[in-house]
Amino acid sequence: MKPVWFLLFALFCLSVSYAGSKKHDAFVEDNDFAEFEEFEDEEDGAVNDESDDEIQEPVKQPVESEEMPEFDDEQEEEDDDPMSDDEFEHLHDEEEFENFDREKDAPKGKSPDKLPDLQMAKVPLHLRTSWDSFYLEMLMIAGLTVYFLNFLAGKNKNCKLATAWLSAHKELLETQFSIVGDDGVAKEVTSGVLMKESENVYTLWCSGRTCVEGMLVELKLLKRQDLINLLLRVFKPASDQVIVKVDLDDGKMDNFVFCVAQKRSAAKLHKDMNDLSQFTERKSSEKFDMPASYQLLSEVGEATSAILDKKVCQMLTKHEGVIEYIHISDQFSGPKVQEDTQPTKMPDTKACLMFCFTIPGKGKTRASDMENLKPLLQLVFYCVDKVSRLQLSREARMKAEKNRQKAEEMFLKAAHTQRQELAQQRREERKRAEKERLMAEEDPDRARKLEDRENRRESKKKQPKMKMMKIKAM
Repeated sequence: MKPVWFLLFALFCLSVSYAGSKKHDAFVEDNDFAEFEEFEDEEDGAVNDESDDEIQEPVKQPVESEEMPEFDDEQEEEDDDPMSDDEFEHLHDEEEFENFDREKDAPKGKSPDKLPDLQMAKVPLHLRTSWDSFYLEMLMIAGLTVYFLNFLAGKNKNCKLATAWLSAHKELLETQFSIVGDDGVAKEVTSGVLMKESENVYTLWCSGRTCVEGMLVELKLLKRQDLINLLLRVFKPASDQVIVKVDLDDGKMDNFVFCVAQKRSAAKLHKDMNDLSQFTERKSSEKFDMPASYQLLSEVGEATSAILDKKVCQMLTKHEGVIEYIHISDQFSGPKVQEDTQPTKMPDTKACLMFCFTIPGKGKTRASDMENLKPLLQLVFYCVDKVSRLQLSREARMKAEKNRQKAEEMFLKAAHTQRQELAQQRREERKRAEKERLMAEEDPDRARKLEDRENRRESKKKQPKMKMMKIKAM
């Protein structure tokens, strides 16, 4: 019985192994990479077995040769492979794991070396918080404070000087005008109002006098409220000024232009003012009893002799440094307008008298100095009365009239020349546009026709005009 059972057991093992090989062959036929996967599995198994044998030594169990004969052959081949031994050779190297246990047993978070002692760095002086670090800010605040204090002081001083001038001359003005200091804003007439144009400019308007339309007094004081202007005056001194402009009624003055001014101001006035540059010429002042520092600009000699009488010359001599200029004109139109183009019409003119007085002191004016300017205001009224009563001779009037006609012709000629230049520019622009249109024309026949038409037009313009005359038959 034993041989029979042994034979049956052998047949069962063979059938099981045959069925497994059939199943593996079928899987290999379906998967093209199955044979490579088999070798990889075998290699992985061999590596795991060898590593387990080297690190741990498990108990080997006997395997029957009948069950798995194939694996024994492959195991022997892998054992004979020298590459597998070299791959795990570092595991047997004792130097590879030297000091491994020591580092593992060392306490965490503690370094073997001792930490150095901390030392506080010394902060530089320019980084320390002290008053010395803010010297720029302190200088700026000090500068702003000085500027603000100077603004208040200069503003108050200019206001005091203007008020002192009005107080000193108000009585004289009220004797000459019915309205003194009207602001022109309120419906009712006001008086004694000194209008403030800016911190250093004050104006006073007066009206209600014979032959006078109105008088404007302008106080041009120094910019004492400006610290920069104050520093500039150290190198270039300046003075306060009083400018008086008197507008006369129409027909109350003969036609003439006259000016007497300091030499430093006469050249500028003759260059900038329209009436002085057109009608006046520089005349010699030797025959008049007046200082040599004044320059005379005159149109009609008769009017000059009438105005520069003995009283006026005495005032010029007495107040030589105070009277800056006296300008009398029936063609006053203000300074020249700096324009690139010539105006198309004559500027509006008006008969007026202008006086400019320099307050003495070179900027160090006091309120008490305003009393000394009262004789100059009396000189203004004297000149107004003298000009309104002045009657020129017939020759002087004809000369003045010719000068005005000549000035008007020159103005019209200049305006006509300017119009011709503008018309010429327009014609040139039109020709340029025609040429551009011809150049842009794509059709050559049309371009040739346009060019011929333009040539005929030009030749027709150049031909002399013929006038036809009819002759009656005899």
